[in-house]
Parts: sequence; structure tokens; C-alpha cells
Amino acid sequence: MTGESRRPATWLDVFGAPIAIGLLSVAGLLSALLFGGLGRIFSWVAVSSPVVVSVWIFVGKRRASRRPVA
Repeated sequence: MTGESRRPATWLDVFGAPIAIGLLSVAGLLSALLFGGLGRIFSWVAVSSPVVVSVWIFVGKRRASRRPVA
């Protein structure tokens, strides 16, 4: 520690990513219901985004835990 003060986390720092993922999922569900063609493709991408983000974070945590401490 160098004595630097960190700013406290705001609500956007804490809830920003989950809100964005939720809005993307809702947009994907609505596009699947309301639009055809490209709307359906967008819906697959949007609705699968929470799974992709979860796997990405899980793999990153596993890699970080395997790093040697030197």
C-alpha cells in the first residue's frame, strides 16, 4: 500500500454491469417476440450474453487461482 486513498464505490460501479446485462436480455426477449430475421439473430446473441459473461468470469477466476505466487 502506498497510502493512496480510493474513492468509495458508487451504485453504478456496483450495479452497472448487472443492469446492462439485464437490459440486453430483455431487449433480446422482446426482439424475439416482435421482429423476424435479424431480430431473432439479435435475440440469440442477447439472451446468451449472461451465460457467456458467467463462463468468462469463471474461467478468469480459475486461471488467477492457478498462478504461482512468487
